[in-house]
Amino acid sequence: MAKTNEKTKNRQARVRRSLKKSANGRPRLSVHRSSANIYAQVIDDTKGVTLAAASTLEKDIKGAIKTGADKAAAAAVGKLVAERAIKAGVSEVIFDRGGFLFHGRVKALADAAREGGLKF
Repeated sequence: MAKTNEKTKNRQARVRRSLKKSANGRPRLSVHRSSANIYAQVIDDTKGVTLAAASTLEKDIKGAIKTGADKAAAAAVGKLVAERAIKAGVSEVIFDRGGFLFHGRVKALADAAREGGLKF
């Protein structure tokens, strides 16, 4: 029987494998959610570089939120990463939920990124 870490890695690989088929050269908006924080970054997989990133650990977000583990914090990170991605010249991305279910904080981040101007 597979261990929990192996199951997580397999789920992430399955999601990324399906994303590569439909990416068509678009950068990937990758999300990682921990119990205390949420992180997002826009990655260009063809060049292997991060174009924009944001997390609840940054000073400007950390001072404005109560905790890094709620939907409000995820929305703040989504808006910030969308703003930084547009400043870097990226308007269309493909959303990589990284094996996490698309609800709660992950969905809040995605909705805020859409409101911020990213298309996916």
